[in-house]
Amino acid sequence: MLQGLEGKVALVTGAGQGLGRSHALELARQGVRVVVNDLGRSLGGDVESSAADAVVEEIRALGGEAVADYGDVADWDSARAMVRRGIDEWGRFDILVNNAGFLRDRMLFNLSEDEFDSVVRVHLKGHFATMRHAAEHWRTESKAADGPVYARIISTASEAMLFGSPGQPGYASAKAAVVQLTLVAANSLARLGVRANAIAPRARTRMTVDQPSIASSEIVDGFDPYGPEHVSPLVAYLASPAADHVSGQLFIVVGRTISVVHGPFVEQKFEIADGWTPDSVDAVLTPFYADRRVIQDGFTLADTPRS
Repeated sequence: MLQGLEGKVALVTGAGQGLGRSHALELARQGVRVVVNDLGRSLGGDVESSAADAVVEEIRALGGEAVADYGDVADWDSARAMVRRGIDEWGRFDILVNNAGFLRDRMLFNLSEDEFDSVVRVHLKGHFATMRHAAEHWRTESKAADGPVYARIISTASEAMLFGSPGQPGYASAKAAVVQLTLVAANSLARLGVRANAIAPRARTRMTVDQPSIASSEIVDGFDPYGPEHVSPLVAYLASPAADHVSGQLFIVVGRTISVVHGPFVEQKFEIADGWTPDSVDAVLTPFYADRRVIQDGFTLADTPRS
């Protein structure tokens, strides 16, 4: 087991199934108390979410502690309440795992305004709302302690934002923004003790099960290369004291592989003595790109599967 996680309190959003469920279970195995969030349904005035409740029961069966939360991550008051849930239940809040999301796959020319708005709302605003309320809590704690506190944010991005996935303009854009929001959190909250990182997982979930690369994959010797359980150990590590010097980072994680993604960097610099003209820009950039396969079959410079 990782040292230092026992007794910590985490909120995992979208934890009723798939990656979120896997994260919640792994954190519980490490001794973390978990608020299991999954969007609920209203039945006769009561709110019920069998998916979240089932994961809570799984955690309790392991000997862990968990409670269910049924709120909408992109609703301001619900996001505040789910952050407060762990504090009310166990008196503390240490780890935020933002995982909730969904897809509306369309090409750019047929994605509707409502579809774009709904994807951005859940992925981007959903990350922001929980981060905002968590950050406020940790800032208050830090002031009271007159020093840094223990705080971790793990955001969920996607390779779609790295490779401009053609059928996911809303999703890829929102995930790119999530990475930048995470970097902002890492930079602005570091003095409070917050460590913020993002993962781009490739896994077999309800959202991705029909993607060709995942649907055609095979389980060999009992190992599913797209099993969500291969992603969650990284989440547990990033939530732990061992990752105290890791912040503002993006990781691709799939199967047996964890890749550290380098941020945007300057590949080539062109300078000119007398100022740029359209002709001089042409003279340097056209030869630079002449031998490059920028676009082929609608994809940009990569054959990496999108998730």
